[in-house]
Amino acid sequence: MVEVKRGRGRPRSSTLQPNVSTVQALDRGVLLLQALAQHNAASLSDLAMQVGMPASSAHRLLMTLQQHDFVDFDENTQLWQIGIEAFRVGSAYLTRTNFIDAARQPLRSLMELTGETANLAVMDTTEVVFVAQVETTNPVRAFFSAGTRALMHSSGIGKALLSQMPKRQLETLLHTAGLPQYTSQTLSSPAALYENLKVTAHRGWSFDQEERYEGMSCVGAAIRNAQGNLVGGLSVSGPSVRFDPLQVADIGLKVKAAADQVTLTLGGKV
Repeated sequence: MVEVKRGRGRPRSSTLQPNVSTVQALDRGVLLLQALAQHNAASLSDLAMQVGMPASSAHRLLMTLQQHDFVDFDENTQLWQIGIEAFRVGSAYLTRTNFIDAARQPLRSLMELTGETANLAVMDTTEVVFVAQVETTNPVRAFFSAGTRALMHSSGIGKALLSQMPKRQLETLLHTAGLPQYTSQTLSSPAALYENLKVTAHRGWSFDQEERYEGMSCVGAAIRNAQGNLVGGLSVSGPSVRFDPLQVADIGLKVKAAADQVTLTLGGKV
């Protein structure tokens, strides 16, 4: 008997699982979207394995999402991709606030003043999420696609935010997120991180010296809104060879000035 191979985008069975509530289905659908957003494209089996559900269940949810254009399926490659409706819904977050608009010109100016890629990120619980970027024209440069996440202790913007948090909030956040080590420079011990944050708080800007990616450095500063809440930050990032210790302080002052400008535009106080 000859076995007919299934495409990677199709499950073995489409039988519905009993007793699956609407809330459970929604929760699983969101997990699939989050998993798919981490890849340009992914097979059904890979997605199902990543979120920990049967391929048949994942396929039903993906088919439902496809009907509403939240995901697409490529018949040729048998791979799933994020759909246009997911972009539209995600973009609604940016239109509900003038955060992006307030940072647009400071980002451009910061890139021109420093010659490095300028970034804007928002705070999301234990992480920062990059939402906008103005790339430098240098052939070797840093790049973060929109939606890229980073734990705060290993991010220039993240450390700038941590340095301004009340001690109890800081300890709770670090207890939740942990201090994973990415490079030999990562501040993966509480003592080392706290000492770094003390210096950061005093001068008003942070310095990420290859703490997330080897060979890449970053200088960041925090942004507050009209209510005085920490909401995100600005940074410049690039190859470490262009972040000379004698120049970092000057870069830091420029980054802080740009972040303060956004804070003032949002109605906050510097």
